[in-house]
Parts: sequence; C-alpha cells; structure tokens
Amino acid sequence: MTMVHERHQNTNHAVIASDPRWARIVARDRTADGHLWYSVLTTGVYCRPSCPSRSANPENVQLHDTVEEARATGFRPCKRCRPDGLSVDAENVAIVARACRLIEQSEEEPSLTDLAEAVGRSPSYFHRRFKAVTGLTPKGYAAAHRAAKVREGLASGNSVTEAIYDAGFNSSGRFYEKSTGMLGMTPSQYRAGGANEEIRFAVGETSLGAILVASSKKGVASILLGDDPNKLVRELQDRFPKARLIGADRNYEALVARVVGFIEAPRLGLDLPLDVRGTAFQRRVWQALQGVPIGQTVSYTEIARRIGSPNAMRAVAGACAANHLAVAIPCHRVVRNDGSLSGYAWGVERKQALLTREAARSL
Repeated sequence: MTMVHERHQNTNHAVIASDPRWARIVARDRTADGHLWYSVLTTGVYCRPSCPSRSANPENVQLHDTVEEARATGFRPCKRCRPDGLSVDAENVAIVARACRLIEQSEEEPSLTDLAEAVGRSPSYFHRRFKAVTGLTPKGYAAAHRAAKVREGLASGNSVTEAIYDAGFNSSGRFYEKSTGMLGMTPSQYRAGGANEEIRFAVGETSLGAILVASSKKGVASILLGDDPNKLVRELQDRFPKARLIGADRNYEALVARVVGFIEAPRLGLDLPLDVRGTAFQRRVWQALQGVPIGQTVSYTEIARRIGSPNAMRAVAGACAANHLAVAIPCHRVVRNDGSLSGYAWGVERKQALLTREAARSL
C-alpha cells in the first residue's frame, strides 16, 4: 500500500512540476491572479498564484482553472492571499479609480487626507499606490484635471473668469500663477485659438523619412514623422492655425539634430522640455508611456491598468493616436496583448523600425 501511495505521489509531482501553470505559481506571478488557483493537501487551503506563503511541495498540490473548482475541494481560502476576492493589485487599481472619480467630481481639490479616508487607507499608503498606478500624485492628477476643465471652458466660449471658477479655482490669483504652465500660453491667447503665439520649427531628415520638430516658449510641442516635409508643415499649421510659425532658424535646427540622433541611435537618450497639450486622461496615458524603458514594450491593457482605468483600453489607444510628440512620448512601445504590432500614427513600418533599434540598444 505504501509503495502504491509513493508511486502516486511521484506521479503527481512529475505532472504538476511539468505543468506551465506551476511555473507561474513558483514565480508568484501576479498576472496569473484571477486566472489560476491551487490547493494544498497538507494545509487544507487554496491560494492565488501570487500568494506569499512558503512554496508547497508539488506532490501535495492540485491546480484549478476557476475559483469554483478550488472551493469544491472543501478546503478553506488562504487568509494571506484571499483568493476569493480581488488581488492586491486589482484592489489598489479599484481604490485609485475611485479616488480619481472623487477628484473629478469635487468642486474644490480634496486633500490627501480626505481622499485616503474616503478609500479607507492611510495617507502615505494611498499616496504611494496612487502614484504607482497612475504615474501622478493625487495633487498632480487634480491639477491635470483642472487644466482640462479650463481648456474645455475656454474652448466652449466661456469667459476666462467663468472657466476659472468652473474648474475649481477659488481665486483668479491662484489660477494666473499657474495659467501659462497649464495652457502653454495666457488664457486670453488660448481662448483666441493661440493667436500671436510663436511656434518655432524646423524640418530634417532621418533614415525613417522626414521629421518636423516645433516648440513653444514652454517646450517641444510637436514631433512629426512622415514622407513629405511639406505635408508635415501643413499638419503643424492645422494644429496651430492662429499661431505665428517661425522657421529657418539655424540655432533651432540643433534641437532637431538631437531628435534625429535619438531616432538613429536610441542609446543617446532624449531629454527635452515638453509642452504637452491634452486632456487629463491623455496626459495620464502619455505620462505612463514615458515610464516604459527603452527596449521594452507594454500592452494597451497594461497602460490602462497603470493609470487606474483597467477597462479603458480603447481610450488608451485613442490617446496614443492623439499623441503629437513622436518618440518623446513613446507610443510606439505599446503593442497588442499578444505582442503583435497595432496601428501607429506615423506608420507601422516606422514603429517596427523604432522597436528593433531600441531592442538592439538594450542588449
């Protein structure tokens, strides 16, 4: 009887150890949470893959594809990893998403303490989790949201005063302290469609085709790629129809050379002051993209998770498509869940070429 039992144990050990699901459990793979569970005969509990408990002996383990299968063993859920509920990562994403909605719905910017209390976490823990998920501090997210509301108000024809108070600023003084950094120009200029704003630009050539780089006083506002330099200039004119475009500046061409250098040799890096113009959601996506290292890729699903909007994959794709700062905001590093290439505003062939160069740089 003992020999039969030992033979069964050895067989189970071999089967489990060779199952690719077991490797994810050994690695405590958080991405497997919600897709896989395991139960342990000797402890009488079932767990999620990322459970921090000591690794079990494979011969005492059963693998389950659903939590219902795990419950059917009659074992109890592990108290450490709570396999019946949300994973810690998913719970943090839900908490941050709730806090984002509170910020967006509040007439005045809520304090860190108030936000943390509303989601049932300590201020320090909440602050760390919020930044880890969105790439922004709660204060930074609130500022981006207010900036978007101001832009929307000015664009819809509201007076500057109406736009200021509708966006949650208690006084015009507080707003004007930040207005140029927020809008890239004065509120009156923004309301007039950028009239009299100066945009310097230059066109160059790369091995991937033509490139146009344009800057406002705040920083680089556009990096465009294409086959036809004249078409790139027309695209810039369409984006800034009332601005004064200034070209043929030899000093500015040095900045274009830096961007070209980065495209040809990513190892050089690219650190430029940027004039990022977009909605609060777009800015969250773009900031998350700037955190993706050279030589790596990330899925739309993962970016959506990082910014606290796990179901917003389509909106993330839309933000990537709306990006006017090629390579500086690396939307080319976003791929489908299966790793295949998706669309790219400047052509999938250029996307593949950029990724190939960056992968070679990281070796």
